[in-house]
Amino acid sequence: MKSFNWIASYPHCVTVCDVEGKIIAMNAVSRENFKKYGGEKLIGSSLFDCHPESANTIIRKQLDTELDNTYITQSSDRKRLISQVPWYDGDAFGGMVETIIELPFDIPIKKRV
Repeated sequence: MKSFNWIASYPHCVTVCDVEGKIIAMNAVSRENFKKYGGEKLIGSSLFDCHPESANTIIRKQLDTELDNTYITQSSDRKRLISQVPWYDGDAFGGMVETIIELPFDIPIKKRV
């Protein structure tokens, strides 16, 4: 099977932090999305320096408990799905992965039975 770097062309923001909240990886879309905050230069910095204390409280809890956090944000010009989930290196907790997906305002909801 041919090996490929799928994350390089993944069309949504992916940002990865370690167990201390240090950003250790960003795909190209994430680097572009956070360009005004430093983009690629954010790698190696702390998530706690990028967020207000109210968000830092949530991040600390996630890192302490390995819990996921998924929600939708909406402003006048965009709607986004935010998914923050733990990642593991084998059995060892490695940190969190945040994926941000831009959503259309009229996204359909399909109920499965």
